[in-house]
Amino acid sequence: MSEINSTKLLSKKDVFSTDFKWKATTFLVSLTDISADIGFSATLAAAKRRGPKFFDRGIMPNTKAPETGAQLALRALKWGTVYASAGCGVLLYSIWKLSGASDIEEFRIKMGSLLPRIPKNNPPVGRTEFTGLNDLLDCVPHLKGSSDE
Repeated sequence: MSEINSTKLLSKKDVFSTDFKWKATTFLVSLTDISADIGFSATLAAAKRRGPKFFDRGIMPNTKAPETGAQLALRALKWGTVYASAGCGVLLYSIWKLSGASDIEEFRIKMGSLLPRIPKNNPPVGRTEFTGLNDLLDCVPHLKGSSDE
């Protein structure tokens, strides 16, 4: 019989280690890639289900168009992904550099001092437990109405 080990909490040293950062980055990139693949595949499947005749016409090249519709869409998706990733990367990197922070802890403190504070809701005021989505949706307009007065 194998012995079950208890879960060990990560220390601050473990969280900021290079090995942990690489594992976390690999996990997030893999998760993002899988999500994008599933979304793109679902979109293609839905397009084929709606109009198989037109879908097949977009896959087969003809003399009028030098490339198929699917190739054009895939090229647009690739360039859109490159532009979006590069744009967000440049934006976030420039915010980091403009803040003058040297590490993530200093950046967190600087942004915390610039951005408005979110008040704590302790103890919670109002309802916090709902029986289902309908109960929540019924409660939201009443909560909004009481806070506007």
